[in-house]
Amino acid sequence: MMKQSKPAQSVQKKPNILLRILAFLLGAALLLGAVALVVFRDELNLDALRRWLNYRSIETSQTGQTEPFTHGGGDSLDIACLEKGYLFSSTAGAHYYSFGGKELASQVVHTEKPVLSASDSCGVVYNAGGDCVYLFGSGHEPFVYTPDGGGILSARVNNSGWLAVTALQSHYRGAVTVLNARHEPVISLNYSSAFVTDAILSPDGKTVAVVTISQTDGKFQSTLHLHSTDKEEAFATVVLDGFTVLDMDFDASGLWLLGESSLVTLSAKGELQQEYRFDPGYLKGYALEGDGFALLLLGKYRAGSASHVVTVDHDAQPIARQELTGQVLSMSACGRYVALLSGRRLDIYTRDLELYATLEDTQSARHVALSSDAGALLANSQEAWLYIPS
Repeated sequence: MMKQSKPAQSVQKKPNILLRILAFLLGAALLLGAVALVVFRDELNLDALRRWLNYRSIETSQTGQTEPFTHGGGDSLDIACLEKGYLFSSTAGAHYYSFGGKELASQVVHTEKPVLSASDSCGVVYNAGGDCVYLFGSGHEPFVYTPDGGGILSARVNNSGWLAVTALQSHYRGAVTVLNARHEPVISLNYSSAFVTDAILSPDGKTVAVVTISQTDGKFQSTLHLHSTDKEEAFATVVLDGFTVLDMDFDASGLWLLGESSLVTLSAKGELQQEYRFDPGYLKGYALEGDGFALLLLGKYRAGSASHVVTVDHDAQPIARQELTGQVLSMSACGRYVALLSGRRLDIYTRDLELYATLEDTQSARHVALSSDAGALLANSQEAWLYIPS
């Protein structure tokens, strides 16, 4: 008889205990590292690493300033830092430059009332009451949009490249057109019973907030309308009574509405949150582009210069306040930083108004624009340059 052989038993290898320990230690180290990045973000100064990555090919002087480059000049100069360069607007037109000062695109056209509005990634330039909007940042050539009827009142772009244009239109008291990142019209909102003054998009492009003004019983009344960008009917309407909206912003926290005597905050759904009143002070300047905060320049008297600066969070609570010792020529807010430019120096602070960097020699700069990594674009009437904090 043939004997059947027993099947060979598979030998199971025991996992190497050393590898298991190493894997555990590596996972723990990654977890602790992630927690440390969140908890000790300020102390680790991650923005210094971002600046090195963004500007490592750019030469700077001992003071951290780059070689100046000549810009287009013109009156009513306004500047902005974008992700890939700098945008300039003036009565002489619009110019878009690389970080090294090379002109990437331009629109040379005389404008009487130039307006610049920018997000982190893109910027729009237009002449108030004009016919065309020029969008920079999405390519080497500007995208040109001409609304029906012209008479542009406002144009704003979000970080996704979506554009909201407010303009006059025949048979209506104003219209808002929203274009997506491919420059395709998504929705058009026409108003016949109230005048449209401004419109802004949410960061994700799903909501457009529209401000209108109407007159009731001899009194002007402002109203905020919130629309989904796929529906014409408003999903929320907020009556602001006599509050006149001077400017607005829409970020991850919600809406910011700036008036003559107060700052109002709302949720993304239009729920009225809080109001920060300037009384007994008067508004002298502002910047709403900070990450979760607004920068306000206030004075004690209606006439004269500002006396102090304050940062306010989305709960309309003051974060920090600082008295001023000189006149502020220009101010900016971006990311978690603010910049105050005087005739003698440039001071960059965190949102808590803790001093982050100082530049003593500003080379007669009259304008400043911050990037989210605390790099500061400085400009006078003819030249511009970058200051990179060490």
